[in-house]
Amino acid sequence: MHIYPDAADVVRDLSPDEPVILNRPHAAARAARFFAEKFPGKPLYAVKANPSPDLLQILWDSGITHFDVASIAEVRLVRSLLPDATLCFMHPVKTKSAIREAYFTHGVKTFSLDTLEELNKIVAATTNEAGDPAADLRLCVRLRVSSEFAELSLASKFGIDLADAAPLLQETRQVADWLGVCFHVGSQAMTPFAYIQALERVRAAIAEAAVTVDVVDVGGGFPSVYPGMEPPPLEDYFEIVHRHFEALPIAYNAELWCEPGRALCAEYSSLIVKVEKRRGDELYINDGSYGALFDAAHVDWRFPVAALNSELAGVPAEFSFYGPTCDDADFMKGPFMLPQDIGSGDYIEIGMLGAYGTAMKTGFNGFGDAQVVNVANEPMASMFRGDRPAPTRDNVVSLR
Repeated sequence: MHIYPDAADVVRDLSPDEPVILNRPHAAARAARFFAEKFPGKPLYAVKANPSPDLLQILWDSGITHFDVASIAEVRLVRSLLPDATLCFMHPVKTKSAIREAYFTHGVKTFSLDTLEELNKIVAATTNEAGDPAADLRLCVRLRVSSEFAELSLASKFGIDLADAAPLLQETRQVADWLGVCFHVGSQAMTPFAYIQALERVRAAIAEAAVTVDVVDVGGGFPSVYPGMEPPPLEDYFEIVHRHFEALPIAYNAELWCEPGRALCAEYSSLIVKVEKRRGDELYINDGSYGALFDAAHVDWRFPVAALNSELAGVPAEFSFYGPTCDDADFMKGPFMLPQDIGSGDYIEIGMLGAYGTAMKTGFNGFGDAQVVNVANEPMASMFRGDRPAPTRDNVVSLR
């Protein structure tokens, strides 16, 4: 595939009337190497964040060997692309047929759960035709933890309450070759303190249940950089997680896992859009909430933006976007800072869309076509290229 120097060069060459997705394989490879080399355990890529086959191959080639799959479709996809990868089915609610196919057809041994009902379902689905239960299951009980330090909460839908966790841990220990405890602090956790609180709940759950735990999975939540969101260096998160993991009452050879999604792929992609109309401080662009900008519309996510027309000279001003569909809901309030003289026919690059953005693009209302090209320049922001603050123990105070 031809590699363009940057987004402006793409516009000069293509003058596109449809959105263009810009991929940066080097950025994804760098993020993967960072986690593979610096996280003090095993990173599992959360496939739902971006299931692009090209991206999955880049991550594998760069040291990511384990994948958090949350549906049987993701199991099939990753297994077909990466036959030697380790797949972990980490959705706490699965169909019996999905569990059975994952286990018997695709070799999945690791499953998460947060109820006795799900545990019984897993045991039944992995019992063979002779009536022998599986002896090699690796089962992770998901604990409910706070999302108060994250930009997007994941505290409501899944996870067993600490008060109810001990009996489930004990029952799971009886049928699991490996027993794990997992949690998710929410997406875009802005302080390592989120993991301290969660790991203290893990400590309490293990102590009450009095079981041997073989793996602790701290889930996702590792942040990227966006306007108004400048998290501490990831090394600070890793150091805090490792310190508190080491103090847990767990097996001497217990493993530490994490499930980065956004952190591994946010910098992989950006998007070129064209301004079709201007109305005051509102810009009508050719992608939107039903396309790659779902988060900008529905959770008011502010992505970095840059005008690609060099002749624009206006001072920065605040703009909102309307997408191309007929719906008023196809609206992204921003504010997005662009030159005040931007108008119809101009192009904008919207950055940091590798996580969830391009993966959620739809064809609603007849829109959704997008060309994909590779570019060589750096993403608009990065947690990995060495230009952010150095790690410091002063970013968070330990509870111990």
